[in-house]
Amino acid sequence: MQIEQIWVVLAIILLLFEFWTISRVLKSAAPASSRLMWIAIIIFVPLFGMLAWLVAGSKKHRRDPSSVSR
Repeated sequence: MQIEQIWVVLAIILLLFEFWTISRVLKSAAPASSRLMWIAIIIFVPLFGMLAWLVAGSKKHRRDPSSVSR
């Protein structure tokens, strides 16, 4: 595999992980303004934003499974 192909594969993996992180932010129970801030951070500073969300944001704003209406 050539060096250019490795970078393309890494960029695709990063992009897929970024989409997954944004979907997790949208599913969180955080206020809309907080979710918007997290999404902006993830888009403009992808690697740092995703790591920050996984460390700080995801544990802070989890939805209670019993409060989900069907």
